[in-house]
Amino acid sequence: MKVNVNETILRLVQGDITQQETTAIVNAANSGLLGGGGVDGAIHRAGGPQILKECKDIRARQGKCPTGEAVITTGGNLKADYVIHTVGPVWFGGTNNEEELLHNAYQNSLKLAQKKGIKSVSFPSISTGAYRFPIERAARIALSTVKEFININGGFEVVQFVLFSQGDLKQYENALQEVDSFN
Repeated sequence: MKVNVNETILRLVQGDITQQETTAIVNAANSGLLGGGGVDGAIHRAGGPQILKECKDIRARQGKCPTGEAVITTGGNLKADYVIHTVGPVWFGGTNNEEELLHNAYQNSLKLAQKKGIKSVSFPSISTGAYRFPIERAARIALSTVKEFININGGFEVVQFVLFSQGDLKQYENALQEVDSFN
């Protein structure tokens, strides 16, 4: 499924984010930036030791990455040139500013990509795995944040969401139809 937002193609696909031929992929990282489970572990495994080395260098300079913020490394052995590591919120029932923090994770990833001149970005579904953010809510936040950013700032050729399962893809398709109906 795809829609055009200004000059940008916004696309939803099912697949493996580590296999995307895009300038940058976004990693749903933890604040330690040292790899982990889920998307984070898959990206570190596929990207090889260079990504971990660069993450350790970032930690040495600035410490951990706060929730909602983003940092960038090269793509190591990935097809993508860059990995943007962002930390999404852990879901605590919606009482700890989770929605705003998730919005910030997407927005700060796009700001960092734009600052680097990146024209194509692939996102996973941030915080919906081990961090338990309800996917229907997360999908609406992700898509509305990305659409708003593109409408205001432009600058991208393709922004895509790479969803691992058919169920996740369906949730994002439903959310995109909902977000589109407000425009």
